[in-house]
Amino acid sequence: MFENLTGKLNQIFKNLRGYGKLSENNIKDALREIRLILLEADVNFKVVKSFIESVKSRAIGQEVLSSITPGQQMTKIVHEELTDLLGGNKDGLNLSGKPPVPIMLVGLQGTGKTVTAGKLARLVKKGGRNPYLVPADIYRPAAIEQLQKLGNQLNIEFYRPGEKEKPPEICRNALDFSRNNGFDTLIIDTAGRLHIDMDLMQELKRIKEEINPSEILFVADAMAGQDAVNVASKFDELLGINGVILTKMDGDARGGAALSIKAVTGKPIKFLGTGEKLDAIEDFNPESVASRILGMGDLISLVEKVQKNFEEEQARELEKKIRKETFTLEDFGSQLKQIKKMGSIEDIIGMIPGMGRIKGISSLKPANKELAKIGAIIDSMTKKERINHAILNGSRRKRIAKGSGTTVQDVNRLINNYMQMKKMLKRFKKSGIKGLKRGMLPF
Repeated sequence: MFENLTGKLNQIFKNLRGYGKLSENNIKDALREIRLILLEADVNFKVVKSFIESVKSRAIGQEVLSSITPGQQMTKIVHEELTDLLGGNKDGLNLSGKPPVPIMLVGLQGTGKTVTAGKLARLVKKGGRNPYLVPADIYRPAAIEQLQKLGNQLNIEFYRPGEKEKPPEICRNALDFSRNNGFDTLIIDTAGRLHIDMDLMQELKRIKEEINPSEILFVADAMAGQDAVNVASKFDELLGINGVILTKMDGDARGGAALSIKAVTGKPIKFLGTGEKLDAIEDFNPESVASRILGMGDLISLVEKVQKNFEEEQARELEKKIRKETFTLEDFGSQLKQIKKMGSIEDIIGMIPGMGRIKGISSLKPANKELAKIGAIIDSMTKKERINHAILNGSRRKRIAKGSGTTVQDVNRLINNYMQMKKMLKRFKKSGIKGLKRGMLPF
């Protein structure tokens, strides 16, 4: 996500850091370029104007011009202003109130509301709650079946509407059922249209009156850019929304919707949908996203991912091995299994500050489909081979390739990558980057 934006902004800051001292003209030139980049990224023009003015008022003051490292100080200012633009503070899901707590998902058709309902239900279940899925879209063919299928996959109960039940009835009856059966959170998937129409809005208003939801979350397609922002504003005006979930962020290289929506609607982004899988959703953290946009990595999200997926004791043991430089192929294989749980390798790499700029890093970024092959190769080794790669001569490599259904070239490539990884771990050990201490590896 934000790939185009990040690349262009990085070049500007690289140029600024090349100056020993910055002048007002240097800063104005840089801000002019940033303005064009943001407009090209489909950020709302009023938002761009306000953002540039805020940065300019700080940058042309003593904060930058008298700084010992003006280029870095300029980057810091833009990072802080981006964080404010994106919402300032992390704004999570409001689950307060007497259970069951209803959460309404609203938006146009095709934005991914139904899948997002499943993702959100999975998320609150992981948080220790007992969610109940409610299919209130009776118009789109197979919408109810789709939500029920997601409920089955996630082992989460769902309401089965009667043939003559209308959406407001469905929601009221589901609320009554959940109250009497121990469910504490309702995730309600409502109908969408290809465009806003008054019938749709009236129906949503009636649902709102029936269940008094704790949250009404607008689900928007991030790739729709300013169209998504405009529709969010209209929904807020006619219905009243509490926040936004941006879907399809994995396909959004520009970032216009993410950078505009809070400033235009006044409503926070609460979650990002980052893929099709049911675990591809993450909390929206303005500071973390600003860091990603500026190519500064995202150690906050990285550490959160590690904490969720790595056992504490295992992480400590791994840290000791890295410090003592006794990291083996067996450890390498173990870490691959853990990392597969954490999502896209590209995303993980992008969270580590400076990793994208390290020479040779591209050879250490296996595609997710390659992880299974790598795991098979390591599993085909004996314990002795996994602990001491130096004994892997030609005949051993042929045997491993045959046992794993791969080629000798595949085995050689893995060994070379592992050796490069060991060298890179030495670099991280010396640089002392915070956040890697919990066992996260840069591949």
